[in-house]
Amino acid sequence: QVQLVESGGGLVQPGESLRLSCTASGSIFSIGYMAWYRQAPGKEREWVATVTSGSNTNYAQSVKGRFAISRDNAKNTAYLQMNSLKPEDTAVYYCSAPITTSTTKTYWGQGTQVTVSS
Repeated sequence: QVQLVESGGGLVQPGESLRLSCTASGSIFSIGYMAWYRQAPGKEREWVATVTSGSNTNYAQSVKGRFAISRDNAKNTAYLQMNSLKPEDTAVYYCSAPITTSTTKTYWGQGTQVTVSS
């Protein structure tokens, strides 16, 4: 049974920082890219950032220069460092990754709430 679990969300003021973590557990053979998405109230889920197994990164324009995605392959964990947070960053943040066990399937975490408010 494979699980992706996010952590690190919370309530912060504008301009502050948070670091999210996403850890995969279970009988894992390999993990492909790891990605972060977010969904704000009343809006569709949107892609935020991706890190490949080789640590190449890509970002949505709305977070470029403020967020940094990374991963620790030994720990099956991805991170999202979020700096200079804005109220419009408020959302539930989800982690997703294609994970190979006996087959390859894309998994999603349960999400972690990030609220940016003064």
